[in-house]
Amino acid sequence: MPMSDDFQQRLTPLLPDICDHFGTPFHIYDEAGIRHTAEQLQSAFSDIDGFQEYFAVKALPNPRILGIMKEMGFGFDCSSITELILAQKMGSDGEAVMFTSNNTSTEEFEAAEATGAILNLDDISLVSKVPRMPELICFRYNPGPRRTGNSIIGNPLESKYGVSHDQIVAAFDQARQRGARRFGLHTMLASNERDHRYMLRTVEMLLDLVTEISAALGIRFEFVNMGGGLGIPYRPEDPPLDLSAMGRAITGLMNGFRTRNGYAPRLYMESGRFMTGPHGVLAVRAINFKDIYRRYVGVDACMTALMRPGIYGAYHHITVPGKEEMDSNVVVDVVGSLCENNDKFAISRPLPPISIGDLLLIHDTGAHGHAMGFNYNGKLRPQELLLNVDGRVERIRRAETAADHFATLDFAPRTLPAASVGKIS
Repeated sequence: MPMSDDFQQRLTPLLPDICDHFGTPFHIYDEAGIRHTAEQLQSAFSDIDGFQEYFAVKALPNPRILGIMKEMGFGFDCSSITELILAQKMGSDGEAVMFTSNNTSTEEFEAAEATGAILNLDDISLVSKVPRMPELICFRYNPGPRRTGNSIIGNPLESKYGVSHDQIVAAFDQARQRGARRFGLHTMLASNERDHRYMLRTVEMLLDLVTEISAALGIRFEFVNMGGGLGIPYRPEDPPLDLSAMGRAITGLMNGFRTRNGYAPRLYMESGRFMTGPHGVLAVRAINFKDIYRRYVGVDACMTALMRPGIYGAYHHITVPGKEEMDSNVVVDVVGSLCENNDKFAISRPLPPISIGDLLLIHDTGAHGHAMGFNYNGKLRPQELLLNVDGRVERIRRAETAADHFATLDFAPRTLPAASVGKIS
């Protein structure tokens, strides 16, 4: 369910002081909840030798959170130079970092090489574009019509990601010809998937493909990476992912492969949302009401702080602290101040009666919340806070300022002379 009872019970008594001290709006994350989920993941796969979680940095790219992940023994999944820099700042490099490329530039390849990260190529055409082929190479596989995706990540047949089935053997062969001697296989087919059987079929698919490629090329795979995509229950009525059942079933698949082949590749994963999503909320205040064809509750944040409802129509549960026992019989849209009609955190949502100044908690913003923020209308992203295990609350990112927004306009003039323009063919 959204926002665990434990998080709610620890956070709610602190909210008045937190709001007085830091002001609203803010994202606040729960260290205890994040650590507990990390321990559950490790336990579920503890019988698989070499299991490794690479936390998806894109989900919550805050150094304080990444520090917790590193303490839990996790690596980092990166897909940009900036994310590689973040991983390095945490003291992680080499094979503790997975760099998954997508329309990758030479500059990005060189940055990944400098860190020693595992290079996970997204396209067969990139084999010839890698400046120096590393010893260890991985490819992202797209099965096309052999599998179905879901509404967030889309149909694999229409996806821009990955090497097709018809290309995958050739991709590894070309990489080997350029000097690769160690191999891994990756895929990611779904996002926010709560049916563990889907993830089981994904691992089964990867192991079957390892057998096929190994037979064709005579190579051995060091790991398979089942990607991320583990889902969380955004709605109170949604059942959670059965992590224990998934762990047992996948362990069985890995053991079966070992029995048939005399070895088993290591199992990697790159969960982001599952690790931090339920352990964050966006705290906002009601600042305005509007009654026209619908009743609107305006709050002091907008979709620049949480864009998932606006772009996906995603549901995020909302509670009003102090009014949890009141009937939710007022149907409202909860909206921000952006000049976009999809700037809505909730549409036709039954909530308790809300007064000006009431605090609203928008649940499950611990992943793809602040990270997906933007600055349309010159709106500035809010601060991030962390509720520590010991009960302290610390600011782990300040709110953006107008000076931050205008900083990119402070630069040395640079102009291409008019005479040069005419020479460009």
